[in-house]
Order: sequence, then structure tokens, then C-alpha cells
Amino acid sequence: MTSIATASGRSVPVTDLGHTLMHEHVFVFNDEVERNYPGRWDEEVRVADAITKLESAYDQGVRTIVDLTVLGLGRDLPRVQRVAEQVRMNIVVATGLYTYDDVPMFFKFRGPGLLIDGPELLTEFFVKDLTEGIADTGIRASIIKCATDAQGITPGVERVLRAAARAHRETGAPISTHTHAPTERGSDQLAVFVEEGVDLSRVVIGHSGDTTDLDYLQRLLDRGVYLGMDRFGLDLMLSFEDRVATVAALCERGYADRLVLAHDASSYTHNFDLDAKEKLMPNWHYEHIHTDVLPALRDRGVTEAQIDQMLVANPAAILG
Repeated sequence: MTSIATASGRSVPVTDLGHTLMHEHVFVFNDEVERNYPGRWDEEVRVADAITKLESAYDQGVRTIVDLTVLGLGRDLPRVQRVAEQVRMNIVVATGLYTYDDVPMFFKFRGPGLLIDGPELLTEFFVKDLTEGIADTGIRASIIKCATDAQGITPGVERVLRAAARAHRETGAPISTHTHAPTERGSDQLAVFVEEGVDLSRVVIGHSGDTTDLDYLQRLLDRGVYLGMDRFGLDLMLSFEDRVATVAALCERGYADRLVLAHDASSYTHNFDLDAKEKLMPNWHYEHIHTDVLPALRDRGVTEAQIDQMLVANPAAILG
């Protein structure tokens, strides 16, 4: 039986993951800003707060989150370990690089055909995280994260996508993406993945719930990928009603076996002041799906079997 590594050091059988939110974060943090302009972060307060929020979500029925915090979002696995060791929640972690335009300067001149010619370090780093562990923790990543936003496939983004694809081919690990759904960037990603020989049944096209364009979403689904309906609570981008209606419509069309749910939430993010986050996006937290979204889906005819498919069976199939 396949087991999945978690941030606590426990390996969990894939059949025991339970209700799984496939696109979340524990902390989104800019260490460079905090070190140079301190005052927004209190380590002990934030760790305790994360524990409280994850424990509360567990009480609502969430059993596993996939933390897609990678390079570019402030991944600090020892910090997440501190949280994971004190909660009942399984926290599955990722490798990858998050950028909308270019690679960080560390990678800019290093790589095949570049000023410092050599192997693609992005692929090497991703594979190391997946097979040996992240940093010196021994905790292995279980999924690869990459991103394409409204800027499209820039040279830097293409480099990351191809590195992710090659790490996938070497290890078999699934890929989960950030996309800008209104500009159909999921289709652009698929074009690169197909060129690289990616198994599309191992791909989650993320943030697909940011659009109500069912034709676009069905075109993606018909390629064999999963869709991340994974920004529930980000009502500033698309309303709660539209997000629920889109999932319900896709379930009615028979695609529940290709959808996963999440919030893209975090216990703390440097991207927003806490009071602004609470005021502008009060539903953007780990419990929103279980307390608000699932009842609304049931009201629209989504069955318990379809809910279990999206929250249990599909994540297990992807991670397994």
C-alpha cells in the first residue's frame, strides 16, 4: 500500500488521508523582508495560531492539507514541522518554484546553455526534495508546484514548467499548478506538459474555480487532468455563489471524479495585513468548505458520493 510522507515525519497510508484539501498553505512568508524590516512576525504567536486553526479545521472534518508553499512563497519546513508535530492534521508538502515571470537570480545564469553551463538545477532540486527530503529534515515532498499567471509562458516560467515536468517523469510525482483561469493559462501549461511527456492524469490545473467558463473547464477535463476548485473564500476574485454553481454544474456533467477542493488559504500570509484579510475576505480559511460550501453543494444536488469523490478518492488517487 502506498504511504505518503507528512511534515510531522509520519508516513500515512494513502487510504487513510481522509477529507483532503489539495491546495493550502500553513505560512506564506517573506523572510528577507522580515529580517530587514522586522515587526510583522512573532514566531511563537504565529506557530500557536497555526496549531489552533488546523486543530479547529480537523474538528470540522478536514484530515489532510497539501501545503503547496514552495520556493518563492517562503517555504520553511522546520517551521511547518513544529506545527505538524502538535496537530492531528496530516500536512503533505511540496517542491517546486512559484514565479509569474522569471526565475530567481540564483538560477538566472546557471543551467544548460547559460553563462554557467551545467545541468538544470531546478530539476535537480525538485528531484532531491521528492526522493531524499527537503533541506536536512528528511521529509520528502509528495507533489510538484509550478505557476503560470496572466503574463503567460515567459521564458522563466517555461523553464520552471519544463523542470517540473522532467522531475515528474523521473519520479512519478504529481504536478499541481497555479493558473490564471480568466486568461486560460491552464491550456498553455498543458501544451508544455504534453511536449515534455507528462502523464496528464497526474496533473492538477489549479485555481480553475476562478472562472465560470464551463466550456474552457470542460476542454481541460477532457484532456484527462484534474481541476483544482481551490480558492473557496477568495470571494473578491469570484463570488461564493459562482464558485459553488460551477462545481455543481461540473458534477452534473459527470466530472466529480476529476475535481479537487481547497481554499488556497493560510494560517498567516505576509501578503495581507491580518485585519485587512479578515475585513476583505472573512471566509478565506480552512473551515469554509466544510461549514459553508458543502451544504451549498448539497442544496444544488451534489451527492454525498460526489463529495467523497472530490475530497477523499481524488486526492488519494493523485497523491498515490
